[in-house]
Amino acid sequence: MKIVLTAGAAVCALLAGAAQAQVIQTPTADPSSAADQTGVLVFTPDFFADARPRTALDMIARLPGFAFNPGDQGTRGFAGAAGNVLIDGDRPASKSDGLEGVLRRISADSVERIELIRGGAPGIDMQGQTVVANVVLKRTVTTERVLETNAYFYPDGYVGPILAGQWSRREGENQTEASFSTTTDRTDGTSDGFRRRYDTSGALIQDADLVLWDRFRNARVTGGLQRTVGGGRLRVNGLLNWQNNENEQDLLIRSGPGADSFNVEENSEVEGEFGVNWSRDLSPRTSIELTALQRYEVEDYVGDSASAGQTSTFTADATGGESIARGVFRFRPNDRWAYETGGEVAYNFLDSDTAYSENGVPVPLGNSSVKVEELRGEVFGQATWRPSDRWTVEAGMRVEVSEISQSGDSDLSKSFVYPKPRVQATFTPAPGHQFRVRVEREVGQLDFGDFVASADIDIGQVEAGNPDLEPHKAWIFEGVYERRFWDQGVFDVTYMHAEVEDVVDVIPLTGGFEGVGNIGDGVQDFFQLRLTLPTDRLGIPGGRLIARGSWSWSEVTDPLTGEPRRFQGNQYFGCGVDFNQDLAGGRWSWGLQHGCNIDRGRVFRIREVREGYAEPFVTIWGQWKPDDRTTLRVDLGNATDRAIGYDRDIYAGPRDVSPVAFREVRRTQMSPWLFVQLRRTF
Repeated sequence: MKIVLTAGAAVCALLAGAAQAQVIQTPTADPSSAADQTGVLVFTPDFFADARPRTALDMIARLPGFAFNPGDQGTRGFAGAAGNVLIDGDRPASKSDGLEGVLRRISADSVERIELIRGGAPGIDMQGQTVVANVVLKRTVTTERVLETNAYFYPDGYVGPILAGQWSRREGENQTEASFSTTTDRTDGTSDGFRRRYDTSGALIQDADLVLWDRFRNARVTGGLQRTVGGGRLRVNGLLNWQNNENEQDLLIRSGPGADSFNVEENSEVEGEFGVNWSRDLSPRTSIELTALQRYEVEDYVGDSASAGQTSTFTADATGGESIARGVFRFRPNDRWAYETGGEVAYNFLDSDTAYSENGVPVPLGNSSVKVEELRGEVFGQATWRPSDRWTVEAGMRVEVSEISQSGDSDLSKSFVYPKPRVQATFTPAPGHQFRVRVEREVGQLDFGDFVASADIDIGQVEAGNPDLEPHKAWIFEGVYERRFWDQGVFDVTYMHAEVEDVVDVIPLTGGFEGVGNIGDGVQDFFQLRLTLPTDRLGIPGGRLIARGSWSWSEVTDPLTGEPRRFQGNQYFGCGVDFNQDLAGGRWSWGLQHGCNIDRGRVFRIREVREGYAEPFVTIWGQWKPDDRTTLRVDLGNATDRAIGYDRDIYAGPRDVSPVAFREVRRTQMSPWLFVQLRRTF
């Protein structure tokens, strides 16, 4: 209750204009640094001292009003996968090695400062983001060794251990680092619950128990090397990752018609990546950056189902890869203007073979054996202009040219040309106030997996692949107002409207199957409120409350009924509350996280409508730092033992012409767990 009253008091003070934000600036002679731009916030290690951060990721988590975005590793190409954190002005030359892992391997002692760049600044690559954080590293000699021994403990006695370690050495521009991690654990795929079916009048017609079991194992090694080569900075990254997942489901009928069933799935994946990045200042005002990346992965899947003497098996073997070459040229003639141009070429492929059988008899599937290849090129140009200390305007154009071809069960080739303009303006009328407006043409990416047949063994559904797909396109209109107060307090409001073409959804296919396809145009609106509230002035020293609430509306015409409905999985309301407090100068810390929304996104299929269900997830944690090298942390996860699942309305046939046959309700609970982490720096 005290936290709620604290938040209310802060909002009242905010609206009354009780305090002004403080803009921290650090003058510098480096023309490529954002720190010499008015409105860029610079956070030195002193700002984080009370929290005693151990890593750069800990520091990023403490930036007021900054929401960390690790990027999308699944996005093809290099530009579109970027997160919103830079390191020394550049992004890591890696995709598979996530940004979160990279920041976790950088110690807080190695960080000279963090620059929070809002709305763009000349000479800074914003990675397509409206706000980015730039981690600037020290150039002093440092050598670090870190060992982590962690474990998840469950009420039934199961223990999921994690062992991780890293070594790094930095000396000026030269850096060498290596890391490893290995674990075996389980997820909410290990749980108990029920599946119940009701007729259209609401009467129970079948009651069944669900017993779920899963395990995953993972081993991962990474390495990185940075040296001065050819008058520039050369960075080489490598990664090798292996993961295995096993899942089982027992369905035990307690009453009503039907038979017990048993499903088992196993999925194994091996992934490797090698990346090279070279950048050089050609003059005090110009620079060049070159990137090359190669990824390769192999995946095997087997799913078996058995019930009342009937069996089915689905198998999938896939090989995929990505090759990327990218070049960027930057020119900054003065402190008001900056230009950037370049291009990227990428080749991607997925070679997949799938098979489905019932009682040992093969069942033909659409697009069961397919090789999908994409050759894509992109050229881009961008200009950033600061007409005054209050205004920043960024305008750019990207033109994407791609060809996607399929061979195997389907031989088809499609070519696309998509211009993607972008304009963003930032206005800072007074300290503590900022407005950001963005207009952009976005183009989605097709999921190669949608071209190939797939299966959901747990509910007995098989999908055919669809070779006739196009990516969705959208005009995005976005406005943000940000208010900074009490030095570390932030309140912001975001509104976004999207006009979407060729919405990707589920459509009926030949042979009685369904698959992913385009269903026409739609619209989407998004509204969000966020508050970061320091609680020192409200009687809770060292505390920070972070709250978020968002609302989303969308509309598209259903391909079966012709009636308007939401986008697939669109969640109307979402929210989260996070409170943490540092005690004894950061030696002790504690906090709680509450995912207060209940997910009710709907999935519309040909013969069913499925509504997701997830009760709020609550985590309570405590942390002790007895010295400068040791951290002990304990988390109580899923503290409320939440239930998850879905409700399915299953129709007798296609739902546009058939009545509802029955309603299915599924709920499972994982149980709370305890996470213990011991981290030691040597």
